[in-house]
Amino acid sequence: MRGPLGAVIGRYPSSDGTTHLGGIIRHNRKCRDIAFLVIFVAFWIAMIVNSSFAFNRGNPLRLTYGLDYKGNVCGQKHAVQDLRELELRYWLSPNQVYQSGLKDSQFKLVNARSICLLDCPIPSEDSLTWVCDYPEGDIHVSLNDWIDMNYDYFEFLTPEMRNSSLQLQGPCYPVIFPSVNVYWSCQFIAKASNVSLKHWQQMGGVTINENIVIDKSIHKYINSHSAVLKRYMADIGKAWLVLIVCGGILPLFVSVIWLLMIRHFVAAMPWVTVVLFDVLIISVTMFFYLKVGWIGNDAISPIIGEHDPYIHVFVRELTHLRVVTVLMTFIMLVAILTSIAVVRRILMATSVLKVAAKVIGEVRALIIFPIIPYGILAVFYMLWISAALHLFSSGRVVQNNCNSNCCTYDLLEKRVICDQCCGYSIRYTPHIGVAILFHLFGCYWATQFFIACSSTVIAGSVASYYWAHGEASPEIPFLSVFSSMKRLMRYSLGSVALGSLTVSFVESIRFLLESIRRKLKGSSHMPDSWIDKAAYQSSQCFRRCIEWTIKSVNRNAYIMIAITGKSFFRASAIATELIMNNILRIGHVNVIGDVILFLGKLCVSLSSAVFAFLMLDTHNYSSAHNKISSPLLPVVVCWALGYIVATLFFAVVEMSIDTIILSFCQDSEEHGTAHYAPPLLIETLGDQNDMQRLTQGPQ
Repeated sequence: MRGPLGAVIGRYPSSDGTTHLGGIIRHNRKCRDIAFLVIFVAFWIAMIVNSSFAFNRGNPLRLTYGLDYKGNVCGQKHAVQDLRELELRYWLSPNQVYQSGLKDSQFKLVNARSICLLDCPIPSEDSLTWVCDYPEGDIHVSLNDWIDMNYDYFEFLTPEMRNSSLQLQGPCYPVIFPSVNVYWSCQFIAKASNVSLKHWQQMGGVTINENIVIDKSIHKYINSHSAVLKRYMADIGKAWLVLIVCGGILPLFVSVIWLLMIRHFVAAMPWVTVVLFDVLIISVTMFFYLKVGWIGNDAISPIIGEHDPYIHVFVRELTHLRVVTVLMTFIMLVAILTSIAVVRRILMATSVLKVAAKVIGEVRALIIFPIIPYGILAVFYMLWISAALHLFSSGRVVQNNCNSNCCTYDLLEKRVICDQCCGYSIRYTPHIGVAILFHLFGCYWATQFFIACSSTVIAGSVASYYWAHGEASPEIPFLSVFSSMKRLMRYSLGSVALGSLTVSFVESIRFLLESIRRKLKGSSHMPDSWIDKAAYQSSQCFRRCIEWTIKSVNRNAYIMIAITGKSFFRASAIATELIMNNILRIGHVNVIGDVILFLGKLCVSLSSAVFAFLMLDTHNYSSAHNKISSPLLPVVVCWALGYIVATLFFAVVEMSIDTIILSFCQDSEEHGTAHYAPPLLIETLGDQNDMQRLTQGPQ
């Protein structure tokens, strides 16, 4: 049985007969769950080692630009040649591209000879133009001159080199097909120039295949799953300013404004939150409609730079956006209908928020305290995202092992070679996949840990306010927050590490099960009978209930950790017992308050998404050098960051309500009536006898 908390949390007599405030909050504490604190420290060491590997081996340019036939990354300054301006990958031989697109061909596009160019070549209208290999050997032309010559030094070739070029073996290759810049690769358009083809045939060149396969081969390579994933990751790196502004600075200001409005306009805030939520979710959905082209003419295009408006290239990113748009439409309709249903309970939510507003008014440091964990998380996310980009690009550049005919003229060897002419690829070993999963898990655990620390500090401050009701304590406005931080750092970090690890572990299991479910959905292993389907859906519902319960228990456990200093599991038991004993009394109030706060968090995160759309629609991200492949992932990341920032700041209200409610339950159990509760809370949660006792005063 737990002992009475009120006697020690509120006032307690000391040995000299005086009465102090604070009780067990200050005394009788010791370090708890130390083993998990050690595990957390070891985890951070492993994260540092993992990130060091990423920074040492990774190169984020690989996520955007392709490799040339020498294994150099296009656009890289420190390649064998200085390729900082040459960012586009161009395949020299059209026949190799055609051969790679044939259904039963063993020749792969990655083995076709490719170089890095400044722009995509187009056929001449009155003559035959050439694109020649990097100048070296007997070709005494500098790289800059080669660029100024439009990559054409055919006139300087020896007869042997010219004959080799007419056999499509280099070092110069004819420009027969027009091409456009599609995600920094020159996509051939399967419409040969008649003038160029005529000149080529008159010079005695070999037959060039004009089939549409030459178009589909490069298109298939650009649309591969690995290429799409790399482009999504590259979008994060390109949109770093958007992430800082819309995912960091904007939600910070919106959250602080929301807390200030709760403090001064508490009666109106539930209504404002519901209306603003409906407007924002409609706005975000409309932006998705614009980007898929269902409204207006602002659909995303994979073509970079100026091009013929009649040329259209389809990519997977557009399909993904369409799926998300349909999903957002459904979510929008459900959310609006739900918010309308919540309106009937607005008055009850207002009464709960008034209690939190009074706490914020008394403990004024609570409004600015979340800036501390916000700053820590901001630094962590910047380092984490940078490490993630390097980790996703940390594969090894190795030459392929091909048995195909890729004979080409080597300017250094001064002859046609048919061995060692395979292309290069980036190979990812299994341990890189494990490192990526560990990096993702580390981000989630660290996020949960810092949020839990913030919640525990807030709970300790609010508990001091509740149990000191009626006492003039000079430490309440500001010092209670710093005292709570000191207790957390000294005694309870291990318990917080255990709680955050529990949530992270459950979420990881959920993610794995969801991945297995999706794989089974695409196979023949899904349940067929209605009984199997019902059991499957029931298990899904049960899993979500367990997930929600663990998160709820964790939050209440942090409150009891802040109050009592107990270990995580002991604090969870105390909190659960209090809630179960008073579930009918506080359940409806707590649920409605949580709904309004959840809508508030969504308002902050949706505003981040709206402004992210607006920033990504500027010239810098839609058509210039930093053009992103799709606004989807940067918008989702801004939404997630906005939600995390809102969680940190809204925890002031959320934890204030939960802490006061748990303290109210404990107070009621110990004294029969809530002895320390403020009148506003009695009006919301208590009964008529409690109100009469507080309004009449002591007899």
